[in-house]
Amino acid sequence: MFGINDIPKFFLAFFLVLPVISFLHEAGHVFFAWLMGGKNIKVTVGSGDVLFRVGILEVRKYYFWYGLCSYDNLKRNQRFSNILIFSGGVLFNALSAVAIVFMVEEDMLEPGMLTYQFTYFSMYYIFFALLPMPYPDGSYSDGKYILDLIRNRPTAESIYRIQWDEKKEQWQVLDHNRTVVEAFKEEEQALARAHQLAQNNRPSRLLHTKNGEEVEVFNYPKVPL
Repeated sequence: MFGINDIPKFFLAFFLVLPVISFLHEAGHVFFAWLMGGKNIKVTVGSGDVLFRVGILEVRKYYFWYGLCSYDNLKRNQRFSNILIFSGGVLFNALSAVAIVFMVEEDMLEPGMLTYQFTYFSMYYIFFALLPMPYPDGSYSDGKYILDLIRNRPTAESIYRIQWDEKKEQWQVLDHNRTVVEAFKEEEQALARAHQLAQNNRPSRLLHTKNGEEVEVFNYPKVPL
């Protein structure tokens, strides 16, 4: 039964153990995103205002709640690659929980509240990450994306383009409907604007149309939670 003496243990789990589990979860996404050639990888732990940044790690004010991994320009942006990336979080949680149980059973660690909480909340994290459900903000759980990828249900992907208009002598930025969004005299300005649009509308691809050929110059995959 839960009693008064257990309250400090609850706060220990909430403010110490959960953030560690969250970090391990994001580390799993990061590992596979890096393995698939992802660039600009960043890990965010918590929500709210940014407390500090160290390398690819960003810790926010409410560090005990929420987390995500972001990355750009996967070199291997195929279905199996994305399944691995979205599975990486629960895989790292499962491996770390198994490692703790093994070390306790082999007397390498003393069994106690911390080891119990770590194992328990790792299973909690795995369950809710794999539960295939939509979130109120319109995003999906890792499990939902994995299931859709296994079923080969393509996610609606926005495609943005830049192309040279010879008549008007300007670089045009086109949205996914091939509607001109803006036009620029300089190619660099058009690319910068196209990058901004594509990044704000993940998942998306950015194509450069020149000399009648389209070449992908960047892609912005969906961000795993």
